[in-house]
Amino acid sequence: MATISDERIEQLLVRYDYLAHQLGDPSAHSSAEFVKLSKEYADLGPVVDAARAVKAARLELVDLKDMLKSGDAEMRELAEEELVALKDRLPDMEHDLSIELLPKDSADERSAILEIRAGTGGDEAALFAGDLYRMYERYASLQGWKVEMISASQAEVGGFKEVIASVSGKGVFAKFKFESGVHRVQRVPVTESGGRIHTSAATVAVLPEAEDVDIEIREQDIRIDTMRSSGAGGQHVNTTDSAVRITHLPTGIVVTQSEKSQHKNRDKAMKILRARLYDLEREKAAKERSDARAAQVGSGDRSERIRTYNFPQGRVTDHRIGLTLHKLELVLSGDALGEVIDALIGEDQAARLSAMEAAL
Repeated sequence: MATISDERIEQLLVRYDYLAHQLGDPSAHSSAEFVKLSKEYADLGPVVDAARAVKAARLELVDLKDMLKSGDAEMRELAEEELVALKDRLPDMEHDLSIELLPKDSADERSAILEIRAGTGGDEAALFAGDLYRMYERYASLQGWKVEMISASQAEVGGFKEVIASVSGKGVFAKFKFESGVHRVQRVPVTESGGRIHTSAATVAVLPEAEDVDIEIREQDIRIDTMRSSGAGGQHVNTTDSAVRITHLPTGIVVTQSEKSQHKNRDKAMKILRARLYDLEREKAAKERSDARAAQVGSGDRSERIRTYNFPQGRVTDHRIGLTLHKLELVLSGDALGEVIDALIGEDQAARLSAMEAAL
């Protein structure tokens, strides 16, 4: 592992102090500049904490080595013990600093749009899509995030043909971004009398929520079609619109939203459209940085088979990192999903760290 130099650490500390000084006088900056400086200061905070810890440990290492030259035997013995312990801790501290210095995905701290669709497998695929939705809903609640269902097409047997939800909270996309892809389940369907194992699938797409400043959607670039149901008028006269379909003409992306309120339909459809257009821009940028993207876990390709949930063996296998956990029920309930997500994040960090060190 490449060691972060003392000079690099000092640069980080100087920059952090400079930002703190600049933020001390808001009147010296425009509002846009102040927001930019504030964001950099906040982002740099965890990096500086790790850098200060490494700097302090390195200074302590020098002091302990000086103590070994002492004529006092008891002092030397104490220094030797502390030196061994510090040498054990320091590599982990330097590793943590290296991780903090990795380039950050600008969308990591954002909320996300979660889209789950039943794939091959008929009714069983729809039931599995429902299982996945509940898994993510439970995991989100454990993180203190808010889940709001935007739209859903329910299957007759239960579950969903398609479900779209907003997951709001800090760092949602960072945790969920490796969930995009094809999830496969192997189990005996409740409708199967012969006890045969069926394989079904559902696709998951996770999109970072976009803000107005990220994506400009011009009125002339969209077509809005409203499908009305036959209402009886009266107090419900303004709530009889059953669906809004928004077509983004330049890209051909179509979003349909259905509920009683036309205004809610439009707002929710625009939220989804904005997220999909933002994701499209991110994909273009990722292709331009193909070398960096190759170091990440998975490609983010929605058609890539990423995970298998095998009921007969009670296991969950993530094919990208070769991880198998024999705790299917706990993962699918959401309680142990964090173990899979954390392993994916760790693997991605390790791969990017190796790529960065190789480039040095």
